[in-house]
Amino acid sequence: MTLFLILAPYGVYAFLMLVTSATVSLASAGAVCLAAIAFDRLRGRSLKILPTGTAIVFAGVIAWLHLIDPGLSDKAVKVAVDGGILAISLGSLLLRYPFTLQYALERVHPEIAAMPGFVRANYIITAVWTASMLLMLLANAAILYVPGLPIWIGLAVAFAARNSAVYFTRWYPAYRQLKQGAPPPAALPHPH
Repeated sequence: MTLFLILAPYGVYAFLMLVTSATVSLASAGAVCLAAIAFDRLRGRSLKILPTGTAIVFAGVIAWLHLIDPGLSDKAVKVAVDGGILAISLGSLLLRYPFTLQYALERVHPEIAAMPGFVRANYIITAVWTASMLLMLLANAAILYVPGLPIWIGLAVAFAARNSAVYFTRWYPAYRQLKQGAPPPAALPHPH
């Protein structure tokens, strides 16, 4: 369910960008971000970098559309959003607190979190998400700046990049546990 809550704003945004205005898409996705933040907070979880930053990106692009450049194309809006999300992910790495670490610390038993390599694994997972976001940004920028490039290329790259990152996020922790001989998370009582 956590992965669904993380990806829901982006799914709402991507779908609505196909059928309605950028403002409606951004506002709706921002509302989903805020709902995910509220859901986490009601369950006693921490304020997360990714949804908070994403809500700010969506609000910032809406402000840009309404205050600075109302004629900004949908393709340019997608590039702006992708750039903002990439900045959040890359920023979390540069600040030495990968955004995936917040989620991981709330999902695993403290003994697993204390294991050597736990933080490094989160750097790797966040780096994979950052690479995925970079690919999506480059695909949308190519559609914006290369006339005649079909929009389905951006959609295909986004789909492949996101799904690859999701797969890696699920696969890599299990791989690390097998490699280190640690018990699977289900074998330990959950801290919550």
